[in-house]
Amino acid sequence: MWRQRSITLRARPRGFHLITDEVLAELPELREYRTGLLHLWLQHTSASLTVNENADAAVRRDFERFFERLVPQGEGGYEHDYEGPDDLPAHFKASLLGCQLSLPITQGQLALGTWQGVYLGEHRDQGGARRVLATLHGEPF
Repeated sequence: MWRQRSITLRARPRGFHLITDEVLAELPELREYRTGLLHLWLQHTSASLTVNENADAAVRRDFERFFERLVPQGEGGYEHDYEGPDDLPAHFKASLLGCQLSLPITQGQLALGTWQGVYLGEHRDQGGARRVLATLHGEPF
């Protein structure tokens, strides 16, 4: 069984944001799958998706500090700056982390580990709402 839908995530400031609950709220039909996969495709080039710690918000703040040191804003020597000084660094960060996830479904739930959650990496100062294409595939109950 296949299903697909577009999810619009609310706008967030630059940083790493736990979006697991927001995504699941938009996918009530996930409960109909005995086993399968949820594929998430972020339709943007200046934000990213990743899975990591879901309990301590300090981890998300440390992610932001790490990636800001790795790819700082304001570095000279790049051509692509049409949308401001955060534009190209956002593209670099998005490429490093990626724009897609494949998550297992078991007994109608995501089979995430106890401390795992889905993050949106918002790499622009004002990226706006973000679109995620969610594709469910699997065996129904």
